[in-house]
Amino acid sequence: MARARTQYKCRSCGYISASYLGRCPNCGAWNQFEKESQEVRQTSTKATPSRLMASVGAKEAVKMSTVKAEKEERVLTKSSELNRVLGGGIVPGSLVLIGGDPGIGKSTLMLQIMSELAEKYKVLYVSGEESASQIKLRADRLGLGQSPMLLYPESNMEHIRDQIDDVKPDFVVIDSIQTMNEPSLDSMVGSASQVREVTAELMKIAKLDQVTVFVIGHVTKEGSIAGPKILEHMVDTVLYFEGDEHHAYRILHSVKNRFGAANEIGMFEMKTEGLAEVTNPSAVFLDERLPDSTGSAVVVSLEGTRPILGEIQALVTPTAFGYAKRTTSGLDYNRVSLLLAVLEKRGNLMLQNQDAYLSATGGIRLNEPAIDLAIAMAIASSYYDKEISATDCFVGEIGLTGEVRRVNQIQARVKEAGKVGFKRIFIPKYNMSPALQDLGIEVIPVSSVRQALHYLFS
Repeated sequence: MARARTQYKCRSCGYISASYLGRCPNCGAWNQFEKESQEVRQTSTKATPSRLMASVGAKEAVKMSTVKAEKEERVLTKSSELNRVLGGGIVPGSLVLIGGDPGIGKSTLMLQIMSELAEKYKVLYVSGEESASQIKLRADRLGLGQSPMLLYPESNMEHIRDQIDDVKPDFVVIDSIQTMNEPSLDSMVGSASQVREVTAELMKIAKLDQVTVFVIGHVTKEGSIAGPKILEHMVDTVLYFEGDEHHAYRILHSVKNRFGAANEIGMFEMKTEGLAEVTNPSAVFLDERLPDSTGSAVVVSLEGTRPILGEIQALVTPTAFGYAKRTTSGLDYNRVSLLLAVLEKRGNLMLQNQDAYLSATGGIRLNEPAIDLAIAMAIASSYYDKEISATDCFVGEIGLTGEVRRVNQIQARVKEAGKVGFKRIFIPKYNMSPALQDLGIEVIPVSSVRQALHYLFS
């Protein structure tokens, strides 16, 4: 016997309520509840997330010591940057979610990668947003018009499942997940329930049929992938395409990866003929740096396992208003405010009546604590109006008492700085080791902010 079940789900966080609510009690969002109605059968084989896990699991519990771990043979693409972000290549049977702002290059990247894979494998490109002729026009512009890739403009999941069963592809691209429709659900296309059920069905296809599925997802104005957070929990890998509309560079950032290290990045440049790889990001971020400029410091940041040199700029000027203004771009505002307070208290810099503007150049966003020392030195350079040598760079986390704390992967950072051509690098004292002396760069250990200021500006 079938029975109808009605519930209301928050589009922002996925909270479920038996009745409509104006404000979500879980996340506080207003007017986000939508009605969900569906038929529930006791013998249903529909691929809900719980049934999906049962379908791909074992029939009975087994000892871990008796399980044979079979290493998956990864599929390598011609894009070394994408291979890096995925942890060494594409894992067959995986479900990969690619999110990003509209027009950032998600569809372009997939079209380029899948056109190349279509030379050896069977690829099905499912589009719910464009017709076959529109995709063909874009492929011609990118020089990919003669690719043997299969195009299927469709948004109905029943038809898509039938097409996958008929074609039996090795790779499937869903562009985009918000346009796909599960006909058995009563909710509107793009709603939380639709996105969740479609993703569960795609996961079943990927795991049971060993089909690698790439899913393109839109990003909301808050910067998160549209749909409930369960979407990111269900997939194997989550990649974010980031970039500034005023810059040609795009960064593919791995947020989650079940088959490799997370937080890896790959860098691309958007050109007329498509996305081109950037194999040396450090040179890109530093090539426009002015010599003998004040308020500029170079940091060796670590993105995943990849060290990247970036420039941090600071402008400190006397405030014309009753309170000092702080502005950041590409840096965490709260972290910068904390470092300004530490410099005033521990470094004797009178910053309470100074406006401070800080930026990470090139459109990159730096978040790790190891950039603290470079931020502090850039602020001090602008405050004293004294330049920092163009061959100096910095690594170190700063504590509230002004100490410079150790960071991870120091040898890789120092080696990258020496390879790019820097002569000196300031690092935390507790990271110092004899092995760092043989990397072709002078290593200066510092234990506090005051000591670093004394080295540079006394």
